[in-house]
Amino acid sequence: MEDGTEVRLEVWIMNQKGRRTKLTTDKLAALAELGMEWAAHTTQPV
Repeated sequence: MEDGTEVRLEVWIMNQKGRRTKLTTDKLAALAELGMEWAAHTTQPV
């Protein structure tokens, strides 16, 4: 990160996966495009 804080990729991915119902459709689509299968199968709450 810009402030020098290290973030482990696996932790970031697990955090995103845990918050998937709160992610926007655009963010889910971007994650799915990167190969995150769980993002492609997530439906947004109405």
